[in-house]
Amino acid sequence: MEDKSIIIKKIKKVQGGGHHGGSWKVAFADFMTGMMAFFLLMWLVNMTTQPQKEKLAHYFQEYSIFAEGGAGGSAEMIATEQAQTEAQITVTQAPAAAGATTEGEGTAAGLERLKDQLQKEIEQRLAELKDQVRIEVVEGGVKVDIMDKEGNPMFPLGSTTLTESGQKILKVLCDNIKNTTNRIEIEGHTDAVSYAKKEFGNWELSTSRASAARLEVEKNGIPPSRLLRVSGYAATEPIIKDNPFDPRNRRISLRLYPEKQSKSPDRTPQPKAQVPPQPTPQPAPSQAAPRVQPPRMK
Repeated sequence: MEDKSIIIKKIKKVQGGGHHGGSWKVAFADFMTGMMAFFLLMWLVNMTTQPQKEKLAHYFQEYSIFAEGGAGGSAEMIATEQAQTEAQITVTQAPAAAGATTEGEGTAAGLERLKDQLQKEIEQRLAELKDQVRIEVVEGGVKVDIMDKEGNPMFPLGSTTLTESGQKILKVLCDNIKNTTNRIEIEGHTDAVSYAKKEFGNWELSTSRASAARLEVEKNGIPPSRLLRVSGYAATEPIIKDNPFDPRNRRISLRLYPEKQSKSPDRTPQPKAQVPPQPTPQPAPSQAAPRVQPPRMK
């Protein structure tokens, strides 16, 4: 009888694991998600102002899931907290350096405060030059005229380079307005004395001096984004109207307008009053004008 042996072969199935598996991908994905959340948190912290940070810290200190209205309180309380935060941010982003505040800058009282503050600073810091600076409230803003004086001009005769006196006055003014929200117009004015060069007259001179004052204003910390207009008016708007040759007519004017005002009043000289266009009446469909046929040539 033939002897038959039975051979049993065990096949071991190797399951994916170790470095050949995919479990590390899950862990790596969790790590990347955590890193993304961390950097997002760092970015938000960097972009948050100090009043916002203080408000957030206060909110989480008072946080309670048992408070009325669910987690964190009612919707009314949250809306109040947000409104208070926005108000604080508005005041903090543009603090006034010399006692003025951004609140109410566009009101008549706010413009008067700005005028008085500038006048006070000029009298205290530039007593010897105070008679060459005239400050007044105008439509929608405050106007500052920096005038020439016999023997002490803002620019040398026929020059576009500011003198030391002009630089001092602009420095004091910029120190008081650079931390406000006022937008600025810069104007150049001359007297009625004709300039010697035909190709470079009073219009070019007044415009070049206004541009030189713009550079000095930017040098003193006013960003270009706050400038509305830089223009020259030659001798068309004298302060001393009875004497257009008076040296005080040679001046640089700064007009300060609150940021809330969308645009400054249009000061471009108009030759005549402009009448807004009237809409053309359209005939009713039943009363349409008949078409006129052109005459035929014979």
